Amino acid sequence: MKKSEMIDAIAEKTGVSKVQAKASMDLLVDFIKTGLRKDGRFAVSGLGTFSVGKRAARVGRNPATGEKLKIKATKTAKFKAAPDLKEAANKFKG
Repeated sequence: MKKSEMIDAIAEKTGVSKVQAKASMDLLVDFIKTGLRKDGRFAVSGLGTFSVGKRAARVGRNPATGEKLKIKATKTAKFKAAPDLKEAANKFKG
């Protein structure tokens, strides 16, 4: 499901406008970003936990030229799904 489809579904199920549904989605994303910046994690019951992960520096390769290059250490967002969400994924028939 794309973000626009989710916004449409939220608007339809809750009876709010698409503009209000989009604002709510954007607010949730902002809360997650703020939680990661401030506490290093953001948990949503029934959904899962977002946290800050670390990637070590490493040597990579430019796929176009084959040239080796150094990739700096960086931080990234990680997500650990809640048990209910994992169970729903395991029931996917695709």
